[in-house]
Amino acid sequence: MGCVEDLKYEILIRDASFKECREYVRGHFSESIDVEPGFKIFDVHVIGVPPIAVGLDGDFVIFPYTKPCHGTYLLRVEDADEAARLRAQKKVR
Repeated sequence: MGCVEDLKYEILIRDASFKECREYVRGHFSESIDVEPGFKIFDVHVIGVPPIAVGLDGDFVIFPYTKPCHGTYLLRVEDADEAARLRAQKKVR
């Protein structure tokens, strides 16, 4: 994909800290994976303060995204292929 703006996303939290995103993911989704800054989701490198929690909910991927000059958002995107790829990463760790 390469650009978050091209995704059909839902914003779960606006103007959040990385800690707030991590706590939200861990508190609201039973399945998650911790990744380091630079990890690619939808061909986009995520940035943040590690560990960065990425949630999985069926075919949905929930991840923090920082847009320069606009802040950090927690996004929810439906994509079965990306959810499966992240689940496979989870098993390797």
